Amino acid sequence: MEHVKCLIIGSGPAGYTAAIYAARANLQPVEYAGLQPGGQLTQTTTVENFPGYPTGVDGNQMMMDIRQQAENLGADIRDGIIVKADLSQAPYVLTTDDGHQLSADTVIIATGASARYLGLPDEEKYRGQGVSACATCDGFFYRKKTVAVVGGGDTACEDALYLAGLCKKVYLVVRKPYLRASKVMQQRVMDAENIEILFEHNTVGLYGENGVEGAHLVKRRGEADEEQVDIAIDGFFLAIGHNPNSEIFKPWLDTDATGYILTIDGTPRTKIPGVFAAGDVADPVYRQAITAAASGCKAALEAERYLQTR
Repeated sequence: MEHVKCLIIGSGPAGYTAAIYAARANLQPVEYAGLQPGGQLTQTTTVENFPGYPTGVDGNQMMMDIRQQAENLGADIRDGIIVKADLSQAPYVLTTDDGHQLSADTVIIATGASARYLGLPDEEKYRGQGVSACATCDGFFYRKKTVAVVGGGDTACEDALYLAGLCKKVYLVVRKPYLRASKVMQQRVMDAENIEILFEHNTVGLYGENGVEGAHLVKRRGEADEEQVDIAIDGFFLAIGHNPNSEIFKPWLDTDATGYILTIDGTPRTKIPGVFAAGDVADPVYRQAITAAASGCKAALEAERYLQTR
């Protein structure tokens, strides 16, 4: 069985930043890139809100740059997925998808969270061409344009309000006949002049020649009565939640009702000494590249301190 000082699971901004700091601390980190090397940013075209890129940067390119930086400093970044974890005692035992086992003195979990989609083929067809699951990431590209936000909770309302400050018009597509958001958020949305709420509407498809140009909706008018409605839009934003990629760690770590790993006192520390959680897998609130990178830094620093005190 291979033994490592520091095992990093996941390769978004949190994982790669953790690898940079762990490598500089001579922890000889081994990092498994997971199902989506580079994380959710690889699904984004241009990133304009990450410091250091005055004119923006392609999401894929940024993640390749950070990965290269980590590798240049000595991080061992590997393709593969961790599919099993035994955190019952240190050193902790992790198993990859090809059956390789590693024992690790410290583990940094940076597996991220996956945005929920409606499951429409058109979402994949237009990904990066008008479909987004991050209003704060991509909203800037839709200034003075018309967009739709799908969802009825606080996140959807927050996204709609954020986009309303940029866009000419925002449709809020809500499956139910009411909003699930807090009363304050509901009132703000209803007071926004350029937000139109479409209650009891479901999205069934998207259309457009060179990217999203509109959405096919179905409006429920009764128990067995539906009407198809098309709306012209330039962007389609999903705001129906995220699924944290924490399943294999749930037997060992505390999570909230959704599955986000709970950490101690605002640190990356979990309830198991030497096991840390960074990035979106432990962040249901901000979910930004910069906050994920910061938490990856913290996790590596905590891992270094933990090893020094053993």
